[in-house]
Amino acid sequence: MYRILHIGVGPLGHRIISETVERGVGEIVAVVDPAPNLAGERLSKICPAVKNDVVILHSIDDVRNWSQVDCVVVTTSSDLRLCEPTFRTALEHGKPVVSTCEELIYPWLRHETLADRLHQLALKTGGRLLGTGVNPGFIMDALPVFASGVCRSVRSVHVERIQDASSRRVPFQKKIGAGLDLEHFDRRLADGSLRHVGLGESLHFLAHYLGMKIEAWDENIEPVFADRELSCALGPIHKGMIAGVRQVAKGYAGERCVVSLEFQAAIGQADPRDRVVLEGEPPIDLVIRGGVHGDVATSAIIVNSIPRITEAAPGLHTMATISTVRCR
Repeated sequence: MYRILHIGVGPLGHRIISETVERGVGEIVAVVDPAPNLAGERLSKICPAVKNDVVILHSIDDVRNWSQVDCVVVTTSSDLRLCEPTFRTALEHGKPVVSTCEELIYPWLRHETLADRLHQLALKTGGRLLGTGVNPGFIMDALPVFASGVCRSVRSVHVERIQDASSRRVPFQKKIGAGLDLEHFDRRLADGSLRHVGLGESLHFLAHYLGMKIEAWDENIEPVFADRELSCALGPIHKGMIAGVRQVAKGYAGERCVVSLEFQAAIGQADPRDRVVLEGEPPIDLVIRGGVHGDVATSAIIVNSIPRITEAAPGLHTMATISTVRCR
């Protein structure tokens, strides 16, 4: 059983903490969340699965029992720059870190210098750092790369993730703009608060590990409108309002599209599915009917990654550089 320092006790963090304990993978020996209403509270008060007396700390600087920590789990922000101080502190203590930070899936796309600094720090201290999740982290990046293991050649890859967001957690429904009108959708699109983070990272992860030279790439986002009366955890969604978002990223070698990723998540979405298509020898067309439930899978892959990152060599890792993550 691993001794875990967990940072971030939002809805996803709460779920990961509970699963870590309930599955017997780890014990929470320290926990951090800067929310004023949480600092000083016993973790067991909000996570009944936790049976010890660990108290929620306001800052990672308040952690005093580093010698008892086997692994650090970080579920705070999608932005690597915002997570850097936390990652740096954990790595300075030589600890393995696994995080849901989407930009950490393939950090060299937007933060090459920062990624190299974190890698060098990990090499120096013996720490390890991994970003993962269901998407990005698995469905639209790691899974297609793993599927290519039976291919003699791969000329192009296309991945679809089409989700019915009705059963997803509230922060996810907010992130896809459920219930907004077009004016508010456009406003949030402009300020960057409405988008699936990580599609570009997944595209470049695929290109890198499949050996595809991307000369240009683009990404676009558009609303998905409700075609009937709907409801979700945020309230009713009337016909014609925003039910979700469609986001497409494409990577080109010359004029040929060699990587295309389609992400669509909406309340009441018909025919949800995950699909991986590899144009190659042999061709692969892999479909998961109904799709993989994002909240269940994100929690599971974080918990399942704890043993893999703790046994990895020091440095900054991706899902393609650690041993295969699996459920036991």
